Amino acid sequence: MKFLKYTFMTLAMLLLASPVFAQAAGDSSKGMMYIGAGLGMALAAGLCGLAQGKATASAAEALARNPGARPGIFTFLILGLAFIESLALFTFVIIFLKLQ
Repeated sequence: MKFLKYTFMTLAMLLLASPVFAQAAGDSSKGMMYIGAGLGMALAAGLCGLAQGKATASAAEALARNPGARPGIFTFLILGLAFIESLALFTFVIIFLKLQ
């Protein structure tokens, strides 16, 4: 319950601080783009890492339950990991193009 309370307090402070960023566009806005790009890529990479860990754990559990289904599980595991990794790569490309 305390975690939820502190989370909402933090979000409220961030929302109250938003008029600070309503300045004229100048050199300072470029710095915010880099910070946003770094946070976006960190978020994408972190969530893709969590998804890959979950997929690998599920595949290992499935193999422990039914070792005879190894070829099918392996095929879908590799396909799923490729799709998950492509999300991080697409994020990287979009951020790279946006900063140009």
